[in-house]
Amino acid sequence: MSRSRAAQAVLLASLAVLVTACGGGPDGAGGTSQAAGAPASGIPDTAAIVQGVQKDAQLNAGLPDTVKQAGLHLASNLQSAPNNFYAADGKTPIGYEVDLAKAIAAKLGVTVSHQDMAFGSLITSLQSGRIDLTMAGMNDTKARQAQIDFVDYFTSGITIMIRKGNPDGITGPDTLCGKNVAVVQGTSHQKFAEAQSTKCTQAGKPALTVTATDSDNQNQNQLRTGRVQAILNDLPSAVYISRTAGDGKFFEVVPGEPIDGGPYGIGVNKANTALRDSVRKALQALIADGTYGKILQAWGVEQGAIKEAAINGGS
Repeated sequence: MSRSRAAQAVLLASLAVLVTACGGGPDGAGGTSQAAGAPASGIPDTAAIVQGVQKDAQLNAGLPDTVKQAGLHLASNLQSAPNNFYAADGKTPIGYEVDLAKAIAAKLGVTVSHQDMAFGSLITSLQSGRIDLTMAGMNDTKARQAQIDFVDYFTSGITIMIRKGNPDGITGPDTLCGKNVAVVQGTSHQKFAEAQSTKCTQAGKPALTVTATDSDNQNQNQLRTGRVQAILNDLPSAVYISRTAGDGKFFEVVPGEPIDGGPYGIGVNKANTALRDSVRKALQALIADGTYGKILQAWGVEQGAIKEAAINGGS
């Protein structure tokens, strides 16, 4: 679901943010959900990290002339905390993806501007040349690689969110057997829960009781009240909700690698290999010098960090 900028501003002003289960749609990307109770204190001050990035003259020299002159035009679907969303003013893009984009641009020695765009329009806008890049929690998949190229920057997947203190002893997928688990209707999370339930029964264990709702907000209420023992969500959203909802007192995330994990990719027009390669080199330099890790750590999503900025590394 989506909100207008004005509505987002009101929500943030009342100490809540809009959270999206990016990657949770039917094809593994773009599904959204709303989460309440995330205070403004959950937004880190990353200005010093980004401002510390130094221009690489060699990387700047390799950019297309149009980018050198006009900067990078990047589009996102700006409604998915902590990836990318609006600050309390309803106008300023923030999030770990926004910070990474600024850092990449700084390393390349150019400016970057953010455009808010419907998720379904991002690929066609790249193909038509309306934008240079997209960075919107988009899963790098083989099907999308046929349309655009990707520079991978993050690994996401399904994560198990539980009540603070883990009173139900959930430590991984196999400990969900016999538990009540909430998901958002029609998502990859629901498909995984149903498959895990079958796996449990085949092993002679109790099935999962899967509750599918229309929003993650409903699922959080059920988890808080004990009607379910776990929620399945995407890594960035689950981590951010756990850090911020109830000032971090309501939920936590089960440690471990994301389930059915895969990379998020910066989308680039397939014809623009010079830009693609420059972005990859800039991102790799930020990984090497620690800037990348500092940004992810500031937003609490370091669990999804990559070591290598691959091109079209998704499957």
